[in-house]
Amino acid sequence: MEPGIGAGDEEHSALATLLGDVRACRRCSEFLPLGPRPLLQVSSDARVLVCSQAPGSKAHASGICFDDASGNRLREWMGITPGQFYDAQRVAILPMGLCYPGKAKAGDAPPRPECAPLWRQRLLQSMPGISLTLLVGGYAQAHVLGPGRVSDRVRNFASQPGYLSLPHPSWRSTGWMRRNPWFSQEVLPHLRNSVRQALQIN
Repeated sequence: MEPGIGAGDEEHSALATLLGDVRACRRCSEFLPLGPRPLLQVSSDARVLVCSQAPGSKAHASGICFDDASGNRLREWMGITPGQFYDAQRVAILPMGLCYPGKAKAGDAPPRPECAPLWRQRLLQSMPGISLTLLVGGYAQAHVLGPGRVSDRVRNFASQPGYLSLPHPSWRSTGWMRRNPWFSQEVLPHLRNSVRQALQIN
């Protein structure tokens, strides 16, 4: 079974076909410095959806979503183990851009704009059991919620039923958390409790 496909997904022919089409996509090949390698984790049984930016170079190399320091930080924020995070029947991971977009002057380049319109809605429709969506970083938040400041959205977590906005868990978030102590004091306890409830973890 390919990484990112839940244990029961092979019985769901429509989703299996869709995932095959996604992984075979070469739409943005000419713009991707390391070539296409769509990364996602999707199951019709998933309860929590992580909407992120795009895979980094380490994730591209391994073929595993969030297989880097930012993934370690995100899992710590969520209060779950790698085994729980990579259980596709519990947690789905759907970046705005499914392939590593390469480098920009500061950090990675933005997600390729062709990707979300091509695949996102069909993939979301295949996950009817999602009860909590984490919008990780400004690109995911802008796509779902429209224009706005990441810090404002993260702080106003109670105003987005079904969604929780988070900063991108890159190394830059360490300084951001130091300047915004309310994130650790208020947002992280709410995030961890919400994740536990959605995943039915005691």
